[in-house]
Amino acid sequence: MDIGKNTIVRLELKGQKFEVVVVPEKAWKYKEGEQIPLKDVFVTEEVFKDVGRGEKASATNLVQVFGTDDESKVALEVLKRGELLLTTEQRREMVEAKRKQIINLISKSAVDPKTKLPHPPTRIELALNQARFAVDPFKPVEEQVNDAIKVLKPILPIKIVQFSFKIKVPATYASKTYKQITSLGQLKSSQWGDDGSITVTITVPGGARSEVMEKINSLTHGSAEVTVEEA
Repeated sequence: MDIGKNTIVRLELKGQKFEVVVVPEKAWKYKEGEQIPLKDVFVTEEVFKDVGRGEKASATNLVQVFGTDDESKVALEVLKRGELLLTTEQRREMVEAKRKQIINLISKSAVDPKTKLPHPPTRIELALNQARFAVDPFKPVEEQVNDAIKVLKPILPIKIVQFSFKIKVPATYASKTYKQITSLGQLKSSQWGDDGSITVTITVPGGARSEVMEKINSLTHGSAEVTVEEA
């Protein structure tokens, strides 16, 4: 069977081999816990003994190993428990995609502890290259961010911080901007004033401080009273 740019998930169980054909990026994200529709993950829900030979798994073998001959159920089990097989090019593309995610998350979450300003993504990327940081295409981004920061510290002054924003929006803009402003960070509190104003407290990642301030000023046309301190 020609699978083109797609790939295989293989599960060996009870001495039997089972394979399903999947879209590599979608299967990878699904196995990482993202809510990807299964119809977007599977090229076909047929279960094979050997995809390369086009040899399907028999109903007897499915029942013996999985207790059912329902291929959609078996295919899901293979996807969840099996090994995602990638070509060199597919692995390279996934590593690069995850590298960008790691760099962007560090840039948004971390700052230079002296200046309290975020490091630009390019600076972080160069430092990771200098540290020869190896990205794992299958390990969650959040875990790798912690690993990356450890190798960055000898090269860059860097610290993960959060900032607390206390924002008082005048009545003119309070109702119109409440939803947007509270979505800029993690909402800690909100209180409406007798004059129709709203005071909101949110926490945001350190690297997003300037971006959040710009958005607040844009939404309220510079009329909001904002107090920022390290959370």
